[in-house]
Parts: sequence; structure tokens; C-alpha cells
Amino acid sequence: MAAMLRFGTALVAEAVGTFLFFFVGMGAVVLDAHTGGGVGLLGIALAHGLALAVLVSALGAISGAHFNPAVTVAVRLAGRIEWSHAAAYVLAQLVGAVAAGLALQAIFPAVSAERSLLGTPVLDPSIGAFGGILTEAILTLLLVLTVFGTAIDSRAPRIGGIAIGLAVAADILMGGPLTGAAMNPARWFGPAVVSGTYADWYVWWIGPLLGAIVGAALYRYVLEDRASPKVTPATPEG
Repeated sequence: MAAMLRFGTALVAEAVGTFLFFFVGMGAVVLDAHTGGGVGLLGIALAHGLALAVLVSALGAISGAHFNPAVTVAVRLAGRIEWSHAAAYVLAQLVGAVAAGLALQAIFPAVSAERSLLGTPVLDPSIGAFGGILTEAILTLLLVLTVFGTAIDSRAPRIGGIAIGLAVAADILMGGPLTGAAMNPARWFGPAVVSGTYADWYVWWIGPLLGAIVGAALYRYVLEDRASPKVTPATPEG
């Protein structure tokens, strides 16, 4: 019974954390449209990164603070969570994502919501679907490696969510104009469902999940198992 209650609490943390993360991040995109570019790419990147850093630090001890189906899949492939729990996590994340979209739709005028599509990621046609998938995969790989290296590995530096937030902010600065730099199927799903925008939907599922699979395999079978716990960035010689 106690285990079920703890898991239920973790699901609530995932849903609420995803909602707040996306409300701030997507909200920055909508506000940028609402103000005619007053937020800018840097502001959008910082909104996502800072919100995630705070929420990972606040809720990490409760649920692990995934807030991302791709991260949950990576954690599952690394053997850190059961499939049934992973599926429930993803469902909670998708619910939180849709709730964020609905909240933003209720707050902002329709004209601003239409211009921004409620923050739904959009593919730059100049790079095509393959380029979009590759971009999302590589950006997600950076995110997943950061999650494993700073939050999961027993040797990880205990620096809260700051590194994870910085990884997301850096990814958005590079990939935001190309794919929206979602790195997260739920980040596409929530605003897409509410705004009814489904163009190139597979880019934000295939890309992040591919990056998550590569990241989990790389960490589990190369970096984690073979690295010496005596080797640190300060003492690379061990």
C-alpha cells in the first residue's frame, strides 16, 4: 500500500512538473508572439532552462523529475524503472502537457495563440524531415547524457537541476529555429493537441526517442560500466 501511494505521488509530481515546465516554456513562446518578438530566442531558451532547473531540483526526489517521455524511455532502457511504471509516467507527462496548452489558451488572446500555435514546435522546411529528426535526436542525446551524468550516476555531482536546465537552454539556442528544440514528445503533444497543429508530428517522436535510445545505450554499456569511479574531472589520471 505504501509503495502504491509513493508511486501515485510520483505520478502527480510528473504531471504537475510537466505542466509547470511547459506552461513557462510554451508561455514564453506565446508571449514572444504576443509582444512581437519581445522575448526572443534567448528569452525562450532561458524560460525553458530555468523552469526545468528549478523543477528538477524541487521534484527530483519525488519522481526523478523526468517530465519527458524520451527521458523516461532512456531511464527504462538503462534498467532504472519498470515498463509499467514508465508507461504511467509517460501518460502523466502527456496529461500535464495538454493541461499546459489549455491553460495558455485560456490566458492569451486568440490572435496571439494562433500566431504562436501555443508554442507548438515547427519544422524549418529548409532542413526537411530527416534534418529535423537528426537535429532532435542529437539535441536529445545531449539532454539524456546530462541527465545520466548529473542526476542518475552514483558518481554524479549533486548540483540539482542546473546542468539539465542549461542543457535544454543550450539546445534551444541551437535548434530552436530549426525544430523548436523540443527534445521531448510531450513538449510537442500538449500544444499540438490544443491548437490542432499536427504537421510533421513524427519528427518530435522519432527524433527524441532515437536520441534517448542512443544516450541510454551509450551510458549503460560504455560510460557507466567501464568508467572508473576513481576518475573525476579534477583527477583524470585516477
